[in-house]
Amino acid sequence: QVQLVESGGGLVQPGGSLRLSCAASRSILSTNSMGWYRQAPGKERELVAKITSSGNTNYADSVKGRFTISRDNAKNTVYLQMSSLKPEDTAVYYCYANFWYPSYRDYWGQGTQVTVSS
Repeated sequence: QVQLVESGGGLVQPGGSLRLSCAASRSILSTNSMGWYRQAPGKERELVAKITSSGNTNYADSVKGRFTISRDNAKNTVYLQMSSLKPEDTAVYYCYANFWYPSYRDYWGQGTQVTVSS
């Protein structure tokens, strides 16, 4: 069993920045990918960004150029640096990890609220 603990959410004004962190309870070297999804009220959960074990990244079109995903294998942590935040970025952000060892399985964090409002 793996626990993913997110932190860094909160209230920020439009144009501001936040950094989300997702710390895993075991080594993330055995993951295929890790990343962030978000879900706004009344909307489906959507992929925001993901990073593979080799460091390749993918972003939703709506966040390209504003968000940056990174990982620190030594700290078993994935980060999402969010800049130039917009009200439409308001959502609950969920971290996920796709492990291949000891078996293929996805794990999810509990979610952290990000609210962009003046």
